[in-house]
Amino acid sequence: MASVAFLGLGVMGYPMAGHLKNKGGHDVTVYNRTQAKAEQWVAQHGGNLAATPAQAAEGKDFVFSCVGNDDDLRSVTTGSEGAFKAMKKGSVFIDNTTASAEVARELAEAAQASGFSFLDAPVSGGQAGAENGVLTVMVGGDEAAFDRARPVIDAFARMVGLMGSAGAGQLTKMINQICIAGLVQGLSEGIHFGKKAGLDIEKVIEVISKGAAGSWQMENRHKTMNAGKYDFGFAVDWMRKDLGICLAEADRNGARLPVTALVDQFYKDVQAMGGKRWDTSSLLARLEK
Repeated sequence: MASVAFLGLGVMGYPMAGHLKNKGGHDVTVYNRTQAKAEQWVAQHGGNLAATPAQAAEGKDFVFSCVGNDDDLRSVTTGSEGAFKAMKKGSVFIDNTTASAEVARELAEAAQASGFSFLDAPVSGGQAGAENGVLTVMVGGDEAAFDRARPVIDAFARMVGLMGSAGAGQLTKMINQICIAGLVQGLSEGIHFGKKAGLDIEKVIEVISKGAAGSWQMENRHKTMNAGKYDFGFAVDWMRKDLGICLAEADRNGARLPVTALVDQFYKDVQAMGGKRWDTSSLLARLEK
């Protein structure tokens, strides 16, 4: 059992912290910007709540965060009441936010200067993956810190990999989102084409999903897409945030992402249709409007 803090109890963080407490058996203290959510978590899972990130982090072996963006992450780490002010020597901060590689490197440097470690560890698997404790975790940082943190991370993960030095976890997550964007657009166009051609989409998917076109997106989203239901998982607003991070990094490293840039604009169209909180498979709705 480890002494753990978790900062940020959103759609992902709430169940992840729950797995740390119940599956991992760790002593967990939680912090959330809206305290009522932290009170709800403690009522459901036990553990403790803290009024600030610094209070949550004090004396802990491991501190996790899962917040919205770079600015939110800086607020809970190096802000006026941030966790970095209270981290003990030799502890490990594990950030599960999808953020920039730049902020990951910045915080890793700040942590090292203060005598503790920082791992950027964004996750993939969506809300269902978080709730079922089967997330994929892509980690950047020091190998020794990773080896210490991995048994704790395992409480909510089915795959955990060290991808390289600080920032490598975030860069890997960017690749994940780049690949998903193209896959979902292709699946949307395929279903749209099939409908226009008068085919039975269920029969089509049953056949092609067993061949080279098969994917997680096809297996898990084609039924809801075909039914015009888009309230299953990762929201369009979040995807646009992530694709913005990808495109900004591509500007820095010289990568060319023409399909990603195009799909990002398609998601902008979905937002304009009122689909900000629809899941990412709603690209089909844009084709059918």
